[in-house]
Amino acid sequence: MKNTSISTKTNATETTHTLIIASLMAALTCVGTMIIKVPTPTNGYIHPGDGFVLLSGLLLGPIWGGLAAGIGSALSDLIGGYFIYVPATFVIKALTAFVGYFVFVFMKKVISSKTNPAPVIISGITGEAVMVAGYFLFEIFMLATVNGSSVQAGFVAATAGLIPNIIQGVFGVIISTVLYPLLTKLSR
Repeated sequence: MKNTSISTKTNATETTHTLIIASLMAALTCVGTMIIKVPTPTNGYIHPGDGFVLLSGLLLGPIWGGLAAGIGSALSDLIGGYFIYVPATFVIKALTAFVGYFVFVFMKKVISSKTNPAPVIISGITGEAVMVAGYFLFEIFMLATVNGSSVQAGFVAATAGLIPNIIQGVFGVIISTVLYPLLTKLSR
């Protein structure tokens, strides 16, 4: 019988480390979302939390990063009283981190330079496009079903949220692009 206690201990240590970093990223995402809020006409707000959503995916991978991003963002909505958004926020932000990670991995293969920020920028833009589209579709659904209006009216009303979400996405890309090199240097 093969002794696997060393490899099991290493795997348990790695899992514990990953869980701690994921919890930290969820907390940073929640705080980053709540600490600075710029209200929008659509009853939402622009915030720097999306930078941490993207960083969660880049630093932790698609599963742990998606969970950290989704939980941190949904927790912020829950604490902030945006109850109707909690499930959608969890899914949308998890997908933002998930997609951002895979685009980042692909772009790192295409652009092999360690100092070129393009993989972070392109993955951030792609991830934030998922966020903008996700909230746009959710708001159409919410406005059409919860408010009892037509899908067309929901579509028209949801377009008001596009520009604020794009602005939020741009700030998320900037924040993740600035912080990513710093965080990767710290983790070495």
